[in-house]
Amino acid sequence: MLSATAVRLAAIEVLCPTAMRESGTGFPTLAQHRVFDSRQVAFQDIDLSKAFTPVLVLHTAESGATLRGAVAGADDRAGTTVLDIVAEIAVAGDDEGDSEVYVRSEDDPQARLVLEALTAQVLYLLEHAPSGRLFRKYARSISSIEIRTYGSPELGVRFLRNTIRLRIDIPDDDFDVPNGSLPEPCRSLHMELPAGSYAKEKLDELAAFFVMQSLPDLQNAGITTDLGVTGEGLPQS
Repeated sequence: MLSATAVRLAAIEVLCPTAMRESGTGFPTLAQHRVFDSRQVAFQDIDLSKAFTPVLVLHTAESGATLRGAVAGADDRAGTTVLDIVAEIAVAGDDEGDSEVYVRSEDDPQARLVLEALTAQVLYLLEHAPSGRLFRKYARSISSIEIRTYGSPELGVRFLRNTIRLRIDIPDDDFDVPNGSLPEPCRSLHMELPAGSYAKEKLDELAAFFVMQSLPDLQNAGITTDLGVTGEGLPQS
């Protein structure tokens, strides 16, 4: 669903605002500009001058829509999506001569505190902070929050990665928009985003990929007052 895409892109703008990304200062999370969309962390993303690098990666895990009730109209649906935000402490390593990125193992209490703070920052920004209004406009409500740790407990191995899973109520896709426009709510989000934002650029690309068929022009219209009911069928006064 494109409404789920809108929610993910709005979250990216909140977690890494365009103005701060362009200025390089004032980032709202410990991940700073390292907020990535639907991709793995690459070696060039790591700050090699530090012992570890906090990062955030956002994925749309699933989405769908169901009728609001037994008597709801065919187009009266409530949408839902699952947004996974992966918060991790990444480190650079070397595997047989190839530079790789790894998740730091849980042997550093300081790094654990950084991960916990990063996780809390994400939830605060999306749910409570004034700057999170953009996200909350398109994510109508968060019905549940899960924080899943990464590791193999049966082997006694844990890593510094939390997956923040948000189950979100969202609007259904609305294709009743002017010709050449993105469906709602992507259309409204695009108009709200600042110029040069990552999210706006992705919506521009989406508009190029997704082109709706043009509706034919209205040729004529008519009005009738004949209800097709004879006098015998009318209720008696």
